[in-house]
Formats: sequence, structure tokens, C-alpha cells
Amino acid sequence: MLDVGSQKPPKGKWSTPPFDPRFPNQNQTPNCYQNFLDYHRCVKRMNRRGKSTQPCEYYFRVFHSLCPMSWVQRWTQQIQDGTFAGNI
Repeated sequence: MLDVGSQKPPKGKWSTPPFDPRFPNQNQTPNCYQNFLDYHRCVKRMNRRGKSTQPCEYYFRVFHSLCPMSWVQRWTQQIQDGTFAGNI
């Protein structure tokens, strides 16, 4: 679930994320972080319900498009260590 580095992006068209009115400025750091959180919340919720995590694919694509991989790797390691500051 949390090994984002080993997950392969879904096959098919890989485009730039659409405009999100919550993040109108050029700085997309908050957008990156929010989609990372949304992905992990979605996966957690779907796993708890015993359903497919396929609907979470959107968030995965967005944060992989927006976030530097070094951030994703660091946040993933923090989640595994139990030191991640975000609320998942």
C-alpha cells in the first residue's frame, strides 16, 4: 500500500493534471501535498471497505505529475516510520 516507488503508473494516456480551483496560483506545492494525502486516505478507506483501490488512481496520477520524487519517497518513509505530519 505505501510503497509508492514500486507502484507502476497506470497504462494509458498520461496527461497533465487538470486545473484545480483550490490551487489557482503557480505554486503547486500545496496541490502536490493535498493529492498525496488524498491518495493515501482513499487507499486506506477502500482497503477498510474491502473494495478496489482503482478510484484512487486519479490522485496517484496527479501527485506523481506534480510532486518531486524525492518528496514522495521522504513522505512515504515518514509514513512507514510513523513520523509523517499529515493526517491520513
